[in-house]
Amino acid sequence: MVKADTSQFETVLLRPAESDENERWSFLVLPKDASEILPRRGRTSVTGTINGSSFQATLEPDGQLSHWLKVSEELREAAKANIGDRVRVQITPVEAEPEPQLPDDLMKVITASEQALAVWQQTTTIARLDWIHWIESAKQAKTRQIRVSKACDMLASGKKRVCCFDQSGFYSKSLSAPDVAE
Repeated sequence: MVKADTSQFETVLLRPAESDENERWSFLVLPKDASEILPRRGRTSVTGTINGSSFQATLEPDGQLSHWLKVSEELREAAKANIGDRVRVQITPVEAEPEPQLPDDLMKVITASEQALAVWQQTTTIARLDWIHWIESAKQAKTRQIRVSKACDMLASGKKRVCCFDQSGFYSKSLSAPDVAE
């Protein structure tokens, strides 16, 4: 029996335009109606299958009020699919978001500040995910450094959520699916 918040669809496995020869990952973009069952337009974790092969992953926002999924070479092979193939996908939102991996640069500044660390530990998993996403969505290294510094300052001042960050990328166009290789 399929859970009410489970979505099933077919889509095509795509090759990213910008990946080096050693990277063999692919991606797929969820149809909007599949994304609509998810609890948020920003990053959200799901369990699912591709052609019957199980996975758990965090979907990324595509900037079009939908999501995309990075498919590892191992998952693609387990699903017996090639880039360009149409695949059957089933996804279900996870009950509770897994704790996000803290980027090294952010971890360094937060752990150096007692106040920032204390506030970080009091935030929700979703709020932590938003802070990390805000930092990782920076297009340039300089912007990322500025955001890391600002994050530490805001946390140290007691701010638990990053303000004015469009988690979907729809309004700021800061987030999107990879470009497709020709």
